[in-house]
Amino acid sequence: MDSTSDKALMMKVKKGDLDKLGLLFERYNRPLFSFFYRMCKCTDTSEDLVQSVFERILKYRETYTGDGKFSTWIFSIARNAHIDHYRKKQREAVPVEIYENRLESEETEEPEVINKKEKKELLEIALDRLDDEKREVVILSRFEGLKYKEIAQILDTTEGAIKTKMFRALKEIKDLVNMLSEECSYE
Repeated sequence: MDSTSDKALMMKVKKGDLDKLGLLFERYNRPLFSFFYRMCKCTDTSEDLVQSVFERILKYRETYTGDGKFSTWIFSIARNAHIDHYRKKQREAVPVEIYENRLESEETEEPEVINKKEKKELLEIALDRLDDEKREVVILSRFEGLKYKEIAQILDTTEGAIKTKMFRALKEIKDLVNMLSEECSYE
């Protein structure tokens, strides 16, 4: 096993070489922050949850077996940290708004640039409107680059169930984007 692989580093952490946890933090803090931020849209909460993941790794390092991919293991911990956080605090329902003035500051840009920004904004709004389960699958797959098999392990389900959730989530996103596009054209 490569001594700098994630598994090798975690095995050293398990054996008490806690300095190696810093290397894992350097590798995973951004992907974890990105995952949390896409789930909750709050920088402070995302930072806190990243810290929580590494605290849990430290606390439960003895239970690490090295089976499977390290990224699957760490995102399982991340998912549990996210769930635990929102069980403790009721998540506030923040209405998603389409800002009427979003194009005013972009008038000097080329139309295709504006169009790309509009599409990205609509996709973000649609993603926010998905239920947590579907949004989580999309984020893990499309933004974090995990394979369906890895997501299935994290969510303790089958690969087929993940494919079905992804298909339904992408269809819902497409429908939401179309609906939002129509709403924007009436403004």
